[in-house]
Amino acid sequence: MKLDEAMRTVPVVAILRGVTPDEIEAHAEALHAGGVRIVEIPLNSPEPFESLRRLTEGWGDRLVCGSGTVLSPDMVDHVAQAGGRIVVAPNTNPAVIKRSRDLGLDPMPGVQTATEAFAAYDAGARYLKLFPASSAGTGHLKALMAVLPRDATVLAVGGAGPSTMADWWAAGARGFGLGSDIYKPGQSPEETAEKARAAVAAVRPLVEAQASA
Repeated sequence: MKLDEAMRTVPVVAILRGVTPDEIEAHAEALHAGGVRIVEIPLNSPEPFESLRRLTEGWGDRLVCGSGTVLSPDMVDHVAQAGGRIVVAPNTNPAVIKRSRDLGLDPMPGVQTATEAFAAYDAGARYLKLFPASSAGTGHLKALMAVLPRDATVLAVGGAGPSTMADWWAAGARGFGLGSDIYKPGQSPEETAEKARAAVAAVRPLVEAQASA
């Protein structure tokens, strides 16, 4: 599955911050069973590249896998070597975006302002992560969407969850990154699957309404 396809059907990125290599495959199975198709392992997790390697080897044909908190081009190289396909960051670093594009990976840089959003877009990013979404608010996003190019897709991350997805969608978000709403260190795979189903149930009507509009 490619990122564009996953985003069109279930635009949810599961952020597994704190997951360990020994846990990753069980939680990947739980996410897949719950309907989620995009998984991010932040690099401030234990042994993140080993977790990513196991994830891509076991689930890379069924899930879009990658890393988060990617702050330098060197980190992008490690993501690629581990088989990752998405490069998520909390900030806009044109060098990270360029290296990702050069290696055939999809960058998802973090933005807050119009200046950052256009800098990320001009560097080659088409998926923009509004982060933290909670401090920006839906009004901020709505104003931002009025000026962004039509092929820029904004994901609300950090403060957007199943209960508020409809509000963010109405403001222009077309994807969501979920951390604690989908995974907390130490939780069981069964809980991960339950949270994944709740996220998918919240976003699916929004996607279907968009498709039928």
